[in-house]
Amino acid sequence: MVFSLLRTRSVRKLTIDEVCRRAGVSKPTIYKWWPTKAAMVMEMFEQRMVRRIPDIETFTAEQLIRMAVPHLIQLFNEVFGKVAAEMIAEGQSDAAVLREFRERYMLKRRAISVKMFKEASKSGEFKCSVDPELLSDLIFGPIYYRLLVKHQPLNQEFGTALVEHVLGCIK
Repeated sequence: MVFSLLRTRSVRKLTIDEVCRRAGVSKPTIYKWWPTKAAMVMEMFEQRMVRRIPDIETFTAEQLIRMAVPHLIQLFNEVFGKVAAEMIAEGQSDAAVLREFRERYMLKRRAISVKMFKEASKSGEFKCSVDPELLSDLIFGPIYYRLLVKHQPLNQEFGTALVEHVLGCIK
């Protein structure tokens, strides 16, 4: 239900009252499960988006990069991109919203990629020693930048060029 509401309105305009009316439940029922609107939205985000992300822990670092970039771009061109951008925007004036997004989504995914990048540096998969945190920023930062700033299209052509450039520097 939160997913369908967010298709037609922003995270900022979504209200607990509206969710209660649509679900036919009281506010205490909603707050029993989710302490904040941000927690409720992130629950939907996790259930609908994160579930669609393949198990990347079995990939090499290069496979991770080649899979994750186009997959994230695809998701960000759907309702999930809208919700992610709105959560980040809302988080600029409400630290709790940004914390929910960061802790429940970003940091979990980032920890996996950073771990893989560390292992790739140690194993020789990457030709040079690469700061795994910086590499994660170099790969995923431009995707979020295009999502938020919209100065250029966030499309698969961009993703392919990004992947090839990054891999060309580290392999």
